[in-house]
Amino acid sequence: MYHVEDHHWWYRGMETITRAILDRWYSPGSGLRILDAGCGTGAAMTTYLAAYGGVVGLDLSRIALFFCRKRKAPLLTRASVSHLPFASRSFDLVASFDVLYERGVPDDRAAFQELARLLVPGGRLVLRLPAYDWLRGQHDEAVETARRYTRRQLSGLLRDSGLNVEHLSYANMLLFPFVLLKRAAERVWPPRCSGSDLTLETGAFNGLFRTILRLEAPLVAHLGLPYGSSVVAVGVKP
Repeated sequence: MYHVEDHHWWYRGMETITRAILDRWYSPGSGLRILDAGCGTGAAMTTYLAAYGGVVGLDLSRIALFFCRKRKAPLLTRASVSHLPFASRSFDLVASFDVLYERGVPDDRAAFQELARLLVPGGRLVLRLPAYDWLRGQHDEAVETARRYTRRQLSGLLRDSGLNVEHLSYANMLLFPFVLLKRAAERVWPPRCSGSDLTLETGAFNGLFRTILRLEAPLVAHLGLPYGSSVVAVGVKP
């Protein structure tokens, strides 16, 4: 992640989509208190999330936090998203990108409730997660996927945690046929070694894929897309 997230089409395209979602409710320089729950190696928290306020990064992995420090992340905490070491109503915005689906989060319902607990009234939870359990493949084994989600499932989890559903959409719709093709090929010709999709070298196509994914940003943020390989959600605390 540390070596690819600054240039890989997936990360850069999703950055544009996430900025568009945040810009719907906030302006850069809003001075928000933000938690990046499952911050990974720190690219999101040290770049675009930091534009909206002060960001605390949280991750269970010591290796991930090591790379966050290399990015000069100022505020870091080692903990699980299932047991958050913060007082209730500590944050205006909680972001969690591709975390709650992992095997390391055995009870996603409890994690949703923990994230919601941290929000002030009017605060928002912004999520991105992999879509459709039937879309599992080699990548899911490599990244230890426990579950993939639909919009309906995310809506239910948000409501059960006490949040109002403000926005739901799929993402990565335009490139979805390529995802289906890759998954179908894996079933016919199982790969000899398991690896994440992020290890695939897209070469000259990297810029093209990034541009295609970025084109979805206004649609994902406002109208919503009917399908895609990821699902995004925004919940607000009453």
